[in-house]
Amino acid sequence: MTSAPQRPDPPYRRIAAEFRTRILAGDLRPGDRVPSIRQIAQRWGVAVATATKVVAALRDEGLVEAKVGAGTVVSSRASRKERSAGPAAPPPAAARPADAPKGSLHREHVLRTAIAIADAEGLGAVSMRRLAAELGTGPMSLYRHVTGKDELVTQMADEVFGEAELPVPGPEGWRAKLELVARRQWELSRRHLWLPRAVSFTRPLLVPNMMAHTEWTLRALDGLGLPVETRIREALTLPALVHTVAMSVAEEAEAEQETGVTLDGWRLLQRKRADELLSTGRFPLLAGLPGETVSDLDGMFDYILARHLDGFAVMLSKG
Repeated sequence: MTSAPQRPDPPYRRIAAEFRTRILAGDLRPGDRVPSIRQIAQRWGVAVATATKVVAALRDEGLVEAKVGAGTVVSSRASRKERSAGPAAPPPAAARPADAPKGSLHREHVLRTAIAIADAEGLGAVSMRRLAAELGTGPMSLYRHVTGKDELVTQMADEVFGEAELPVPGPEGWRAKLELVARRQWELSRRHLWLPRAVSFTRPLLVPNMMAHTEWTLRALDGLGLPVETRIREALTLPALVHTVAMSVAEEAEAEQETGVTLDGWRLLQRKRADELLSTGRFPLLAGLPGETVSDLDGMFDYILARHLDGFAVMLSKG
């Protein structure tokens, strides 16, 4: 009796394996840019959806990451020590926990799979049907865990907020505390570019991990003699500031993936028009600005956060 012929790997895995081999061999080093989704689709003659899965698989393995201004690059986590261990087979996006009975679903597994899809392809790619396909189950089985996409996104956001550790009692002083919680949320937004779109400040999400961030911020403001209205407004303003800047990061990363043109590349394409405008002499101050200052969104966040806390300190000093 002969065994059935082994089915070939799907195209996205074969393409991902090519990139993995080059990364593990050191041909592509940390910081090196890899082709965009559109470029992969054109070069290998596959659909954009297949090319998207290639990038998602490499991200799941920690081999590549999105970097504003550079597109998708080889991750710094793909260290020489990790490479020396040799290539590992990419885990399926929806691999079940080892102890999970076949056909069973666990809430955390459902959420983590949805988060992986959003991380790789954006929030718009997340749907009940797509999630069910990744999990190898029927869409109706998901409704035992969430009532629909809105609740799914809410639970995804809450799961992500649970990744940030907020120490108790935290650093000394209100300013150090506010800076810590803001930077924790900035890190989350940089890791999960879709997160700012999942958070509302007019209709706040009543979920435990996000509420814990608000409670921690309110506790940081305790004892300052502030009215409760001021405290809650600050507790909402701080994450709003974080997410406003993070939205720019997300939009730039999406533009780079969709067009294959990095921010630096876009500036080169716009140089002729920019030179024409700046050479008129009407904008002498703009003409003297270094381009890297505008593209440094981490630096922009640092500046905005510092100026906000400076202003808050002035308000406190005036009683």
